[in-house]
Amino acid sequence: MNLLEELTRRGVFAIVRADGPGRAVACVRTLVDAGVTAVEVSLTTPGALEAVAQARRECPATVLIGAGTVRTAADADAAAAAGAGFAVTPAATRGARRSVEIGLPLVCGALTPTEVVGALDLGAAAVKIFPAGAHGPGYLRELLAPLPDAPLVAVGGVGADTAAAYLSAGARAVGVGSPLLGDAGTGGAQAGLAARAAALLAAVAPAPVPPPPVPAPGDHRAA
Repeated sequence: MNLLEELTRRGVFAIVRADGPGRAVACVRTLVDAGVTAVEVSLTTPGALEAVAQARRECPATVLIGAGTVRTAADADAAAAAGAGFAVTPAATRGARRSVEIGLPLVCGALTPTEVVGALDLGAAAVKIFPAGAHGPGYLRELLAPLPDAPLVAVGGVGADTAAAYLSAGARAVGVGSPLLGDAGTGGAQAGLAARAAALLAAVAPAPVPPPPVPAPGDHRAA
């Protein structure tokens, strides 16, 4: 799997944090049913690896299931063993290095140009700019000026109201957590999560291309 190509094609991935594996899997189900086909389950969730494994068993192979907040080498090994298709790290952690070593596609956290270059040199498939919301879409444009080929994804404070702006600024994808999950991971209504997911997908959907005009009868352009 080419993780960068897949994230670029989908444009968005969800970040799930919950109070246990059951609710985490419930959130994954809701997101997938709503059309979100790339999901990261943060290891800050109690029983996160159990949730990753169950989600991987239940979801179609076309759905990307990853593990987030991978900080240690043991985290990376455990995520791979649970069936995670990719790892997301907050920085160039030991978990990031181990992910590359074992061939687990990596989205490595960074913020500054030096950190972005370091993440790419490490072998990351994509670089997570975090916290993107603290700096705005313009910051991504500034990063891409000297690093035009850097595969950046925007995470942190990104929601349906700003996701399209980050994509327009050059992000390959956006990762959306709290603005999307709301309280669904702690007992809130899954229907609310489904509605927020639909709104997010609508916000990042490409604008429809209008059909070409139909020439009027007798118009010379009809020939």
